[in-house]
Amino acid sequence: MSSMKPAASTLHRITLAVAAPALAAALVGYGVSSGNGSTAPLAPKVTTVGRTLAQAPATGSLTISSPAFADGAPIPVLYSCRGSNFSPPLDWSAPLGAALVVDDPDAPGGTFIHWIVTGIPPGSGHNVDGGNPGGGTALPNSFGDPVYDGPCPPAGSGVHHYRFTLYQLPSGYQLPGGLVGAQAAQAIAGAATAQAQLTGTFGS
Repeated sequence: MSSMKPAASTLHRITLAVAAPALAAALVGYGVSSGNGSTAPLAPKVTTVGRTLAQAPATGSLTISSPAFADGAPIPVLYSCRGSNFSPPLDWSAPLGAALVVDDPDAPGGTFIHWIVTGIPPGSGHNVDGGNPGGGTALPNSFGDPVYDGPCPPAGSGVHHYRFTLYQLPSGYQLPGGLVGAQAAQAIAGAATAQAQLTGTFGS
């Protein structure tokens, strides 16, 4: 009986034969296929659990309404120059952000701007009596005031329509500096990609 040890080359072949199946199984988990002769990158498969890698694009409709009056209905006196002249409460949805313009197309001297608010952030929101849409910036209206000035039609001019128009603007849009009142409103309307409108009435 021989007591000679196997040659080094023989041991090397035995070790590889035993290790090969385990190595192949490990590599399969890293995207390497075995037994078909193909070569794949040795990159681990990554699974993300419990977090979002990127925000989905904002979706939804552009809407505006008020709990104080329905579309086409009279605006309560509280929100006019004959009352407290508070801005009315509004509810809106602006998936991409928006600007708000309130105007009176029935004014004797032409369309009169009562309120302009730019920079309304994306999403849904609401304001309370007398408040600006949160995050927005009020610009001077046709009175020259950077606030809401409510319905105040001249005596004998009949029923006026007050349009609360929410305009969706392109991402990154900047209103040209120095524009106020009707000029600002026209620039906003011209740049808008969508709009939603609530109309209230008020008589003289």
